[in-house]
Amino acid sequence: MTLFDLGSPGLKGDKGAGPEQGSLSNDSMPLAARMRPRNFAEYVGQQHIIGEGKVLRRAIESDQLPSIILWGPPGSGKTTLAQVIANVSSSFFVPMSAVTAGVADLRRVIDEARRRRRQTGQRTILFIDEIHRFNKGQQDAVLPYVENGEVTFIGATTENPSFEVISALLSRCRVYTLNALSDEEIDTIVQRALADDENGLAGLEIKLADDARRTLVTMANGDARVALNALEMAGQAVKPGADGQRNVELKDIEESLQKRALLYDKAGEQHYDLISALHKTLRGSDPDAALYWLGRMLEAGEDPLYIVRRLIRFASEDVGMADPQALVVCVAAQQAVHFIGLPEGNLALAQAVVYLATAPKSNSLYTAYGRVQKDVETTRNDPVPLHLRNAPTGLMKNLGYGKGYKYAHEYEGHFVEQQNLPDSMKGKRFYFPSEQGFEKTILARLKIWWGARMEKKE
Repeated sequence: MTLFDLGSPGLKGDKGAGPEQGSLSNDSMPLAARMRPRNFAEYVGQQHIIGEGKVLRRAIESDQLPSIILWGPPGSGKTTLAQVIANVSSSFFVPMSAVTAGVADLRRVIDEARRRRRQTGQRTILFIDEIHRFNKGQQDAVLPYVENGEVTFIGATTENPSFEVISALLSRCRVYTLNALSDEEIDTIVQRALADDENGLAGLEIKLADDARRTLVTMANGDARVALNALEMAGQAVKPGADGQRNVELKDIEESLQKRALLYDKAGEQHYDLISALHKTLRGSDPDAALYWLGRMLEAGEDPLYIVRRLIRFASEDVGMADPQALVVCVAAQQAVHFIGLPEGNLALAQAVVYLATAPKSNSLYTAYGRVQKDVETTRNDPVPLHLRNAPTGLMKNLGYGKGYKYAHEYEGHFVEQQNLPDSMKGKRFYFPSEQGFEKTILARLKIWWGARMEKKE
């Protein structure tokens, strides 16, 4: 059976299994593992789901926990909450990691859970960390045991369960969302680690400068593990002074943090959330917010050509004929990024984003094509009127191809009114220009040319 140490005494796991080969002693474990809370009193954050009197808290304390999935960003406390459940619950607790476990390990756990239930009546809680790493077949293997109640399942994942957990398993679990820890909560965890003389850093006598602490808290980005690991590295690297105290300054924290690892998954929810934020702030004509979301994606390593494809789409969908130059600017940005690459191409993308955000907006083109699509799908595909057809052969001329066609350039203003749709769609309108930007000019032209037809409403 593949087990992993959750980093605290009191885990209700397999008492006979013993520690894994090569497991670390408490002294050599990372600070983040040593400081892992053992009960609700020590747990920081997520009060919206495990605060005093909350349903999940009551279910855990009464040992009536249903099957659940804990979904949240790294360092938000998913495995820690599993630890607390292990310590509080009277159920037998079996932790597994989806990275190393397989179906054979799962079946062995289930067999032991059945035997335990039969012999002692004790229920088994099966905790699978990183459940999103199980493929469909492996998740299917969990399903029947959750459904018939042979185990209570707890899954932990950083990925959106809607995308990564099969619907059958998802429907049998309650999903609880854990939030990134606030700066205040990260600060609380840091202060506890500095003061703890059993598992923390009190023995190192660290004095953390105020600006260093603020930077550490901010750059942790809501991840307690990042904050504690950086604090430990900085504290150990600084030599003690004559008084035995280690003065950790801003530069020490910056060196230990290096560059913040931005929370971003180019194939997951963050990918879609951020591009959605960019699109909607462009539509909302907010260049500052649009530049921010662009920067979030680029600095996290998003493919710039993916971004510019979305900008080109936006230029036609949300700006359209209100400013036809928007499409030109976006295609030019694509060419610039392709030609010079990154980071130099960042400014071309930034220029396109600001142009789109500040351009007049119209979705008339987008809605016009939607009407066309609907009519093409739901009405007769009548033949092209004879006068609009080309007549390259004598036979086609004899059949009337091109007969009666009026050549616009032979008329005043280079315009002449004639029927350009099949008889069944005569007078039909698809495009209704707004009065935004250049589209106001287009509307005026169409009224001059088509007169009464332009009075028809959508």
